Amino acid sequence: MTANSQLSNKPPVTVGAPGQPLLLSDAVQNAMAIVKRGVDELLIESEFAQKLARAEQTGVPLRIKLGLDPTAPDLHLGHTVVLNKMRQLQDMGHTVIFLIGDFTSMIGDPSGRNITRPPLTREQIEENAKTYFAQASLVLDPARTEIRYNSEWSDPLGARGMIELSAKYTVARILEREDFTKRFKAGTPISVHELLYPLMQGYDSVALRSDLELGGTDQKFNLLVGRELQKDYGQEPQCILTMPLLEGLDGVEKMSKSKGNYIGITEPANTMFAKLMSISDVMMWRYYELLSFRSLAEIERLREDQAGGRNPRDIKVLLAQEIVARFHSRQAAEQALQDFDNRARGGIPDDIPEVRISGAPLGIGQLLKQASLCSSTSEALRMVEQNGVRIDGATVSDKGLKVEAGSFVIQVGKRKFARVTLS
Repeated sequence: MTANSQLSNKPPVTVGAPGQPLLLSDAVQNAMAIVKRGVDELLIESEFAQKLARAEQTGVPLRIKLGLDPTAPDLHLGHTVVLNKMRQLQDMGHTVIFLIGDFTSMIGDPSGRNITRPPLTREQIEENAKTYFAQASLVLDPARTEIRYNSEWSDPLGARGMIELSAKYTVARILEREDFTKRFKAGTPISVHELLYPLMQGYDSVALRSDLELGGTDQKFNLLVGRELQKDYGQEPQCILTMPLLEGLDGVEKMSKSKGNYIGITEPANTMFAKLMSISDVMMWRYYELLSFRSLAEIERLREDQAGGRNPRDIKVLLAQEIVARFHSRQAAEQALQDFDNRARGGIPDDIPEVRISGAPLGIGQLLKQASLCSSTSEALRMVEQNGVRIDGATVSDKGLKVEAGSFVIQVGKRKFARVTLS
């Protein structure tokens, strides 16, 4: 079940329940080391070691579960932190279950929120779910991934089943969750349907007979509920593995599309590369730890190189190229580096979009909006105020500028370009 299933001559480690010791081979110990790299918590570690040993002895793979609610249509690098761990377990031969929470999305996960999340409509959920597995397949091996939707067992529960499930947990235990406690003490409303979310996520583990469930650190409570519900249903309780939440480009908030600090895994190679190069030299090491496939020894050598005087930019380039090559290709990563260097020298990228706009003369704010270089005229004028707009290399400083007909290259900020023909 592991990369190396051969027993060595080294004395095995004994881990197991009293009277039922399990001998862990080197292969299982190596698997544990891989699994534990970069994790926040693995609960209960000794139980998971037993599960791995049993899987090796019986040839029956473990069932590894990851659930994602399709609350947005795209995945970003923050999602890949846990997906990478799933791929490692998949490569060990275990069964990976990619669970799309089409039912739980209608409730809305309250984890880490101080207000009620608006439930999504069925149409929104279905639209978002279309791209989820396709994008996750950029990390997971789709041929070896079991894809499920939790509406399969949640819809048939009905009112009676929901009441019976709710009877297995107390309000006091639900309110032990930190975000619920804070909202309750602050007098912030908590809707009854939010209290059901941890139960429904936990019931997923029962339905799938999960051996291990993965999630971010903000999911710990929900994962533990699954463990407890499995006991109630007479199943062996799952172990839980939580991964750290990756900070976004701002280095403060967790990566999120809604916060605008994300790197999408389907973004163009040049965009992905430039965004990775924009992270701070300090945050770079966090990204190495959670995203890079380099060994810990290699990463430590790079740290030593920086301490010895190597330019951190060069080390960041290695990271950016590794990530871009993973989701695009080595050639795309090389071209992205060339494009980035060209921009740094004030050059214009080769692959900028061409836009045709009518209505000359046109105000600079409207021009930038219609060229899709800014989301609104107010954002466009703000960029002009910050000297972030250039036309054919010349900085625009006049917010009242009327642009006459012609063809020119417009740049907004460091990364947005368009070749505009205005008539």
